[in-house]
Amino acid sequence: MEIYLDANATTPVLSQARAAALSVMSDTFGNPSSIHGSGLRARALLDDVRAAARRVLGAPTGQVLFTSGATEGIQTAVLSALHSLRQRRTAGESIPECLFYGATEHKAVPEALRHWNALLGLQLRIEAIPVGSDGRHDLAWLRQRAPEAGLVCTMAANNETGVVSDLDGIAAALDGSAALWLVDGVQALGKLPLHLAQRRIDYAPFSGHKLYAPKGIGMLYVRDGAPLTPLLTGGGQEGAWRAGTENMAGIAALGAVLSALEAGDVFASAQRLQVQRERLASALREAFPGVVFNAPFESSLPTTLNFSVPGMSARMLLDLFDAAGLRMSGGSACSAARAQPSYVLEAMGLAAWQTESAVRLSFGAADSAELIDEACDRLRSCGEVMRATCQSEGTHGADGPVELVTRFVVDGACCYIVADTDSRRCVVIDPLPQLTDRLAQWVRCRQFELVAVLDTHSHGDHASSAQDLRNALPSSSGARDAFDALGWPADAQAIGLGTHRLARMSIPGHTQDSTAYLLRDASQQLRLVFVGDTVMPGALGRSDFEQSAPTQFGASLRALEQAVGPHALLLPGHDYDNRFATTLSVERAAQPLLAAVLQGRLDDATFAMEKAALERVLAPTEYQTLACGARSECSLFDEQVELPAAELLAQVSAGQPPVLIDVREPFESRIGAAVSLDAQVVPLSGLINALPRLTQLPAEASLVFVCRSGNRSAQAARALRRLGHAQAWSLAGGLALWPAQAGDIPGAEALAI
Repeated sequence: MEIYLDANATTPVLSQARAAALSVMSDTFGNPSSIHGSGLRARALLDDVRAAARRVLGAPTGQVLFTSGATEGIQTAVLSALHSLRQRRTAGESIPECLFYGATEHKAVPEALRHWNALLGLQLRIEAIPVGSDGRHDLAWLRQRAPEAGLVCTMAANNETGVVSDLDGIAAALDGSAALWLVDGVQALGKLPLHLAQRRIDYAPFSGHKLYAPKGIGMLYVRDGAPLTPLLTGGGQEGAWRAGTENMAGIAALGAVLSALEAGDVFASAQRLQVQRERLASALREAFPGVVFNAPFESSLPTTLNFSVPGMSARMLLDLFDAAGLRMSGGSACSAARAQPSYVLEAMGLAAWQTESAVRLSFGAADSAELIDEACDRLRSCGEVMRATCQSEGTHGADGPVELVTRFVVDGACCYIVADTDSRRCVVIDPLPQLTDRLAQWVRCRQFELVAVLDTHSHGDHASSAQDLRNALPSSSGARDAFDALGWPADAQAIGLGTHRLARMSIPGHTQDSTAYLLRDASQQLRLVFVGDTVMPGALGRSDFEQSAPTQFGASLRALEQAVGPHALLLPGHDYDNRFATTLSVERAAQPLLAAVLQGRLDDATFAMEKAALERVLAPTEYQTLACGARSECSLFDEQVELPAAELLAQVSAGQPPVLIDVREPFESRIGAAVSLDAQVVPLSGLINALPRLTQLPAEASLVFVCRSGNRSAQAARALRRLGHAQAWSLAGGLALWPAQAGDIPGAEALAI
């Protein structure tokens, strides 16, 4: 059973609301602007819902307009306020020069301010109102700056953290200011008493789908006397303030929700919601003893928990929760696909690890006690799974196999653990500061000996965390022995890891001390080469750092090719496009400059000069970190690798089943449904270990990767294609969209999921 805990993003439609919408569509379907009987019945319904809205919002006066949702309401309010300011300026009046918005506002607000400020040619300054570590507005700042403001935009309650704004304090800070005031009431509807008419609020937008009404219906309150400019004009609906035939089904559904709010027999009381929040918080503390809640409970909505777990990324937690059937998010649904940390938590001044790993749990006021019980049980089960797979602090002796190489990625930067199960020895290559606790936990829990912590070069985008990791594992010999600046043990020709040997090779260029580490097996066959930032998928490491050796770069590339050959798998220090590995042969085709220097068509000085031209202007990465190489256009092309479920099942029915590969992590498979029968389990973090085998499969062999959502499986498929296997695919939509009726298709039992 799916347990939905993302109510701040949207909610299911209340049964009464569904019934009301269907009734309108089948019976009261008239146009409320018509004067015949059907139209009059529709108009009566419209008026009844508006009256209910006024009662719930505490707005007996002013305009209450029905809109398509909060975004339209925000746009209308901002346009109205800024158009009024422009009219005053045109009339020769001096107007305030600033527009203020809360630093933690939903992006719809600052984007609307920027849009209309530019479109109306006002060129006013747009500034964010600072917030404290509790997420509340800096009222002293606002009080001091209020005389400069033409419009002030704040939230009633934050969508990511649930922090409730001090509306009375904001009103007091605006006392004496002529600024108009917009309050985003989306998350407050049905959870907080707003008493709009008793406050000096000029505009308040609301969205029905955040409180059990359908998407596509919302409201905008406008105080009497506040400027109002229609965003949509035409047929004169809504008193000519919002044109377009009214969404009567949505309005009827919203009316049913408002009636339920007034009746008080559907939604839980604030006291009951607080009890439910504490039960969920207790389950989280039990599951993850180090959990940190990112907003104080006493000043937050009782339906929202924003939390971070040390050593666990938001993506890891969301994959875990989703496998357990718990639907949560990493913050605002509108920003879920972006790589950046939460700007809301950053504005609160929280630590980087919190902003980068935050998860939002938000439940609904109509959720049953039984649902909360089940959610708590599953959260505790998630904690047990993470302990069993060595992902949580304080655990020892994980079961299950250990891959030869495990990859970790933070903002495109790669770190590797090379481990030998028989000897229980391991090496960490290119440790990252954000991973120190997690790496130490990995080693301790699996009871390995850390024999070395190596860097491939002196990094330009971060300080090495090698010593921090050694300090975290003082019992390992690698923390005691003498080693050089990159962590290589003194006087060692090679590092033994059971039957494997790790050797090093100097490849100056990216930095003077750039080093490659060559991993060979018992037969001395070269398995993998860790090349740092010398060669990355689609790029060469930049050589414009103070510690770079640009004129030696070309010679190092030729020496590397001579030592490892054109087809050895190279593991990079940065992998911005999730290609996992590359080869010099692949990079020759992708990078003309590399091909030229390897083929001897460029001398080292000319190569360095042309390479410097590529690096003259390097924009930050999508993670807003320093780019460690100039990517070629070839590396940015993403071909479509998604294979619809119907096509996959057709292959099976035709007797041509593909090689099915499940790239979910072990903790997901342990708590969720597994892919059965012929599916190979190759966790994405260990995909590197399977690449030599997968790239050697016959060219016609179809490989279909699967994961929860289709995102990670697409990464795996593109990585294989880039390495030359054209028949690598990703199950479109992942297991989340796997058709429930697949079991009825002949042959589909071979792919039972």
